[in-house]
Amino acid sequence: MQEAVLLLALLGATSGGEGLYLIHLPATSNVAENSPPETSVHKFSVKLSASLSPVIPGFPLIINSSPLTEVFRVRWLSGIDFEVVTTGKQQLDFETGPNIFDLQIYVKDYVGVTDLQVLTVQVTDVNEPPQFLGNLAKGLDLYIVEGTNPGFIYQVEAFDPEDTSQNILLSYFLISSSDSFRMSANGTLFSTTEFDFEEGHNSYHLVVEVRDSQGLRAATSLQVNIVNINDELPRFTSLSREYVILEELAPGTVVANITAEDPDDPGFTSFLLYSITTLNSYFMINQLTGTIQVARRLDRDAGELRQNPVISLEVLVKDRPFGGQENRMQITFLVEDINDNPATCTKFTFSIMVPERAAKRTLLLDLNTVCFDDDSEAPNSQFNFTTPSAVGSRGRFLQDPAGSGKIVLIGDLDYENPSNLAAGNKYTVTIQVQDVAHPYYKNNIYIYILTSPENEFPLVFDQPSYKFDISEIRPAGTLFGRVRATDNDFPQSSIVYSISTGGASLQYTNIFWINPKTGELKLVTKVDYETTPIYTLRIQATNNEDTNAVNVTINILEENDEKPICIPNSYFLAIPVDLKVGTNIQNFKLMCTDRDSSPRSFRYSIGPGNVNSHFTFSPNAGSNVTRLLLATHFDYTGGLDKIWDYRLLVYITDDNLLSGRKKAEALVETGTVTLSISVIPHPTTIVAMTTRPRVTHQILRKNVYSPSAWYVSFVITLGSILLLIFLVTLMVQLAKAIHRHCPCKTGKHKKPLVKKGEVKNTEGEVAETIQMSTVFDGEVIDPVTGAKYEFNSKSGARKWKDPLMQMPKWKGSSPQGAAPTRALSAEETGPPRSTDKEGNGLRGTAQAEDAGPGSRPQDGKPGAPKNRDPALTSRASHKPHPAE
Repeated sequence: MQEAVLLLALLGATSGGEGLYLIHLPATSNVAENSPPETSVHKFSVKLSASLSPVIPGFPLIINSSPLTEVFRVRWLSGIDFEVVTTGKQQLDFETGPNIFDLQIYVKDYVGVTDLQVLTVQVTDVNEPPQFLGNLAKGLDLYIVEGTNPGFIYQVEAFDPEDTSQNILLSYFLISSSDSFRMSANGTLFSTTEFDFEEGHNSYHLVVEVRDSQGLRAATSLQVNIVNINDELPRFTSLSREYVILEELAPGTVVANITAEDPDDPGFTSFLLYSITTLNSYFMINQLTGTIQVARRLDRDAGELRQNPVISLEVLVKDRPFGGQENRMQITFLVEDINDNPATCTKFTFSIMVPERAAKRTLLLDLNTVCFDDDSEAPNSQFNFTTPSAVGSRGRFLQDPAGSGKIVLIGDLDYENPSNLAAGNKYTVTIQVQDVAHPYYKNNIYIYILTSPENEFPLVFDQPSYKFDISEIRPAGTLFGRVRATDNDFPQSSIVYSISTGGASLQYTNIFWINPKTGELKLVTKVDYETTPIYTLRIQATNNEDTNAVNVTINILEENDEKPICIPNSYFLAIPVDLKVGTNIQNFKLMCTDRDSSPRSFRYSIGPGNVNSHFTFSPNAGSNVTRLLLATHFDYTGGLDKIWDYRLLVYITDDNLLSGRKKAEALVETGTVTLSISVIPHPTTIVAMTTRPRVTHQILRKNVYSPSAWYVSFVITLGSILLLIFLVTLMVQLAKAIHRHCPCKTGKHKKPLVKKGEVKNTEGEVAETIQMSTVFDGEVIDPVTGAKYEFNSKSGARKWKDPLMQMPKWKGSSPQGAAPTRALSAEETGPPRSTDKEGNGLRGTAQAEDAGPGSRPQDGKPGAPKNRDPALTSRASHKPHPAE
């Protein structure tokens, strides 16, 4: 089909592209209002495209209309000829509906050529005849009481559909000839004589016609009925006054027919109304015919009829619903009993459990205590029992004496007896309870007798104990084992499994779950070999009779699921630019541990930040302790190096597992350490120096808190409270001492004293400085001032050789090129740092292996950990700045 469409498209392209279009459209057509369905509105054709592709079935079609309507559709005539017809879904009404419709007709062929044209349809007006209002159009019955004076009877009304404003006058005519009636031009019907019903003419048929101004007409009929009146008492014509009926007659059954007549006219009895004046619920009377029917169930065996079966009624007959003439008569009904209740029992199915060692002649059931007959009189209320029939119970049960309904045991019910096992130790006895009177109703009674066995075999597990292995990385919900218990007693009862003891931890009360029906063991949460490698469960199995328990040992298989943890986790180092290759930078080393890996399983690598591979670790694998070495020298002069501050991300991988370790499968975990290394350049610019070289240390302590270590927050809170109490006490004692020894008040603008070795900053923080005895082993002339200054080739410390060039005092904010003073909060101070005696730059007084996770102060430089003593060494100066 697709190849045919492509061929048609190709033909259309080669023939010049003449398109598909609709012939005789656009156009305007007319359609009369109230047109029936399938009325032709407009015919048109389709001119095929040059490809001669046929029109897709279903096209052309009306895709839109204004206003929206479903009155029109497109119908295929033949070939390429079509027409628009009415659908009949909506009525075209010139007076009330829209008069003009714009239909958009759309056509499409198989190659996708389309055309859209508009057909305008105008609804034309058609003169319609007048119409009568309401039910009058179908004819109407009118009633006139005899003896009524001549005059107005009825006002006939009609309307003209063309006259929406109801201003056109219509003319009314009485077509049928009658001397007793006349009609005015506006439709008023009058009587011209007084009517008498007894004279024999009691109804008249009249035809009324209405005409409009153009002569269109419509007609309807009026049936005028003369209503008779009477003034005589009705008279009963039925002679019977007592009736005998049977109980349980169906509602609606006729039990009596009361008749009466009206002396005014023997044929007037159909207008008599009957009713029962006595309050009762058993009978009802037809108001027009006088027949008495059963209204509800007549049960001689229950309620008031069981005590008194006689019902007395008073019947009233009258000739009109209200007022008029009436008469009364007394009648009685005697309800007789029938055998309509079969002998029944409180239940018809009995289930009896009999011990297997029950004695013979044991009475199992007495049916007389549960069966009865509700009939009110004998012999309808009497019953007996038939001989029982048994399925698989022959020779085991008997009714004794016959017909008494007493079932006794006469056979053996040993549960292990092969014949009893073949019968499933289940027996069925069927017996009937029946009436002794016709029609001998019967009801089946089913007795199911079950033998109850004794508990002879214990409940045991198929193994004396169980042992299961599961990997510590298995997720919650993992099925890892199953226990099974059996009981040889018959019949088998369901066994319920439960975990009685074991399988708990500090976080979870239940780590394992057992399916109570199947005994399958599953994980509730993940397990951890490092926390608990072995679990011992006590699993209990219980059925309706016995209980047993078994021990289950669960071995947690170790997996490499712990990441290496190294000390320190982050650190800041400062090294001179001319540090020798192979030097252990500030004696820095990493000490790593892994809960599930050997100390020889670690491998070290440096990730992003090791530009030009200046740094390396030795050893790089096979040890949990490694040192940071300078691998290549720095070349800032030649332009190879441009970075002065390095941030190294160190990866510690534990993939070097020991082959002898028991494990489920090999996994690899990687930890990380962050190192910040600052390279200190040679001084080449003028730097404002102080009279005494000093190194400023900033100590930042940080407590690394783990959410799982709940005791940390407890210890911190308790320590904070004790510290607060101590500080308050100390401040009180200090205030008392000041008040005793210094009664004078401090001046308002007097600056507070600062201890020697500390610098007070503007934010209330103290910068701790340490005086160092620096050896200056070099001398150089400053290219800007021409003055000479000395420097230390290892630490980069400098001073002017001429004392006049030295700064008079140390400022908290150093000029360009000087090392900034690092601010310390009052509670972050720590032990001072000293200069490395070996000349390998500046290092902390504490060893690297004692350091913890690091942090950064506010100036962005890495700081020392909060929870350890080693301080952080800052470099003595910034990189040299070019002269301006």
